[in-house]
Amino acid sequence: GADLAVLERQRQFHSCHWNCSTLQRLQVFGKATIQGTRESAFIHAISAAGIAFAVSRACSRGELHKCGCDHKVRGVTPEGEGRSRWQGAGCSDNVSYGIAFSQAFVDSPERSRGVSSSRAPMNLHNNEAGRKALLAHMKVECKCHGVWGSCEARTCWKVIPPFCHGGNVLKEKSEWETEVYPKRVGSRQLLLPRSSRFKPYTPHDLVYLRASPDFCGRDPGHGIFGTSGRRCKR
Repeated sequence: GADLAVLERQRQFHSCHWNCSTLQRLQVFGKATIQGTRESAFIHAISAAGIAFAVSRACSRGELHKCGCDHKVRGVTPEGEGRSRWQGAGCSDNVSYGIAFSQAFVDSPERSRGVSSSRAPMNLHNNEAGRKALLAHMKVECKCHGVWGSCEARTCWKVIPPFCHGGNVLKEKSEWETEVYPKRVGSRQLLLPRSSRFKPYTPHDLVYLRASPDFCGRDPGHGIFGTSGRRCKR
């Protein structure tokens, strides 16, 4: 899942000024400066989605012992006026298990930070937005059964689209992120839009806390390699 997310991140942002090859496992956006930025928001979303995607697919392919296909899916085939009901007896991608695994695996470090951290609510929000991008774009696939090629009955199942589709959705969302600031309300840490001019964000949108650094110039202290061999637009 993590490798899948890295490949998709590289594909999505191959032309962006902060896209660089990583060296010795250093983060592609630097060390300290990435925290709370737009780039950080996308990384959390795509990583959480990548793990959920990989686990969901592995379940339905029988590659994991603790899960299998999701046989609980029921619904209606989207065929306009002639649509028919179907029993989801096929092998649906087990996205509910994949999302639960992603929540337990990816979210736990953020939850351990406690309410004193302003980045934790941001990261948790973006993690969930990444997973929602998978859920919102699941597709129904069907196979007809009947005499002489008729479709008297059909077996249907739900599948997650190729991961690049979810990557495209998150890439588009990354261009319309909302800058927020943390506000403590009782025992909760809320994220509020920094300006009334910003659109209200939804659970599906990405949010960030502060402006990004200049990735064009080299900054070894923060793990930023700078841009070389091509023009960099700050």
